Amino acid sequence: MHAKHLTWVVILLGACGRAPGPSPTSPIPTADAVGPETDVETLLAGLSVRDKIAQLVMPWIPGTYAAYDDDGFARAERWVDSLHVGGIIVSVGSPLDVAAKLNRLQRRSPLPLLVGSDFEGGTSLRLNGGTLLPPNMGVAATGSDSAAYDLGRITALEGRAVGVHLAFAPVADVNNNPANPIINTRAFGEDPAEVGRLVAAEVRGLREHGMLATAKHFPGHGDTGTDSHLALPVIASTWGRLDSVELVPFRAAIAAGVDVIMTAHIALPVIDPGEVRPGTVAPNILTGILRDSLGFRGMVVTDALNMAGVADAYGAEAGVRAFVAGADLLLQPADPRTAIDAMVRAVDRGEISADRLDRSVRRVLEAKRGLGLFLRRTVPLDSVPAVVGSAALQADAAAIAERSIVMVKDSGGVVHALPRSRPALTLVTYAEDEHRTVGAALASELRTQGFGVTVARLWPASGRASYDSAAALLGRGATAVFATADRPVAGRGTIGLPAAMTALIGRTARERPAVLVSLGNPYVIGGLPEVGSYLIGWRSNAVTERAVARALAGAAPITGRLPIALPPDYARGWGLQRRAP
Repeated sequence: MHAKHLTWVVILLGACGRAPGPSPTSPIPTADAVGPETDVETLLAGLSVRDKIAQLVMPWIPGTYAAYDDDGFARAERWVDSLHVGGIIVSVGSPLDVAAKLNRLQRRSPLPLLVGSDFEGGTSLRLNGGTLLPPNMGVAATGSDSAAYDLGRITALEGRAVGVHLAFAPVADVNNNPANPIINTRAFGEDPAEVGRLVAAEVRGLREHGMLATAKHFPGHGDTGTDSHLALPVIASTWGRLDSVELVPFRAAIAAGVDVIMTAHIALPVIDPGEVRPGTVAPNILTGILRDSLGFRGMVVTDALNMAGVADAYGAEAGVRAFVAGADLLLQPADPRTAIDAMVRAVDRGEISADRLDRSVRRVLEAKRGLGLFLRRTVPLDSVPAVVGSAALQADAAAIAERSIVMVKDSGGVVHALPRSRPALTLVTYAEDEHRTVGAALASELRTQGFGVTVARLWPASGRASYDSAAALLGRGATAVFATADRPVAGRGTIGLPAAMTALIGRTARERPAVLVSLGNPYVIGGLPEVGSYLIGWRSNAVTERAVARALAGAAPITGRLPIALPPDYARGWGLQRRAP
């Protein structure tokens, strides 16, 4: 590890120790004053069966601000100081709000909490103010292992600064189904070996900067046409297909030392004979393939147990079924107390042995010891702004974003002519309602680069009047730029542009110079053969939008290459290259 990186890790791990909290409601061994030499076996022997089980349960909390006497936050405190849960998953919030919440819960917890968060593609998915990065597929478009490593490095530095220890990243799925409604740009690409190489690089970047890495979603969610948040996807893969495609990145992650692997709520009836059940509850997948065949010795974490892909079939017993199959950590059960009660009953009836339970709890306690949490479990709030979103990290992210831009086609030479002609532009954006700022940074940077820009914004709820208004604006401008932020959204179940938007883009491209820019789903070009100029920017955030604008203006080179094929014309590895003046 480089000296400057080691310094950051020391600063973050040496934050501040556990402050006195309330006495636990039942005796439980604590380790307030011990360091890395903590005797895990002694701790394990002193835990009751119920407290052992609780160490495996990780409920979800929002990261947004809440007063300490807020009902939701009080419930989280009860999970910690009464149920003795072993970990917490934290969601969207400001870095300071997240850190303050986690500090409070850590101080109340008898044993240090293992904190996880969904940091795929960087912390900005969960931390408002975290460094903005391209998604995994955009990182892959740079063709650089170092970009994937830096994705892990930046994520680890910012995550540890706010008190998160476990990143639910990287995504190790191979996205070889353009219609996949939930993976898409979350994956590095469609080539198993390339995905594996980049997964391994991100794992190293995370681990070498103090954060546990999670490869997900085992044994591979990339070839599904169903969102497992809504229903159970069924995949007809044979062992030969699974072994040569989906498992390749997981093998690479294991070779790189990945700490955790997350299960997928997908059914593989050919691999799991006679069963149509989630891999999360299939022993021959979690134990037979992951443990025995791949030799994984780290922790296995379920995907969220309140997702329809598993909850609809098993309800409160989902955690028991997953644990029996080979999981260690039970992620986001609908009700933590009910999940613990179900596990206790399973132990009482002999379905779960004492030895099997101890193996999983030992893995969790060893992970906490390795992270230094028995010595330091809270973080200094005044250090958060020094790390999260810092100028140095943002500069690194901007460089990655610039290298990620792919020019798929420019058959009419529209993009190549823009730096010379500087025409007036009409920018039409399309995005989900919650992304109302999409295109703002793109328009701003284009104006900085000397273009006159008029903007029209469209949303899923836009009606005919809105489309007519956009068409009228397009009729006045010399050159049209469309920026679409279609992206995979949990629970939506579909991906792709609405027919009205596709029709507007196609009609405009037939009538006047037009450029289509994807700030999300790269496959949108498939239904638009009329479009002659197509760029991919991968994500609708300010960093990537500025990179797109600079590319269009000729202020930056265009060097990205496709990590996927775009049927029928563009193979993986394709990308028109252009030097900057």
